[in-house]
Amino acid sequence: MKAMSEQRIRVLVAKPGLDGHDRGAKVIARALRDAGMEVIYTGLRQTPEMIVNAALQEDVQVIGLSILSGAHNAIVPRVMDLLKQSKMEDVIVIVGGIIPDQDMDNLKKIGVAAIFQPGTAMDEIVQFIRTHAHSHGVTARN
Repeated sequence: MKAMSEQRIRVLVAKPGLDGHDRGAKVIARALRDAGMEVIYTGLRQTPEMIVNAALQEDVQVIGLSILSGAHNAIVPRVMDLLKQSKMEDVIVIVGGIIPDQDMDNLKKIGVAAIFQPGTAMDEIVQFIRTHAHSHGVTARN
């Protein structure tokens, strides 16, 4: 049983844009839950505004965007801008999915903490979140 003073890491998993495939996002959400995190899955076809509003309402430390549609260069900058406007720069943003190597540097320059391409081990994602959420003042133990 967890101590009352211990806060679980809260992660919002979102599928922005018109991408209709969410199996990978659901697998990630399940793995994060199994690792002891609280996961809020927003479902398909989320706008950047819907994602940031949900992150604010749910008081999450991490937003995980799953993007397979190729729209990451339009969607991710908008999410980052909305987070800044909402004074939520401390929320860690990670992106997973089909992200070409040539787009990674740009996404990191605008504040994306990590990009996970297909085939990334679940343990690598879990460990990244635990390490970085912990450095943002959240207890990351199970």
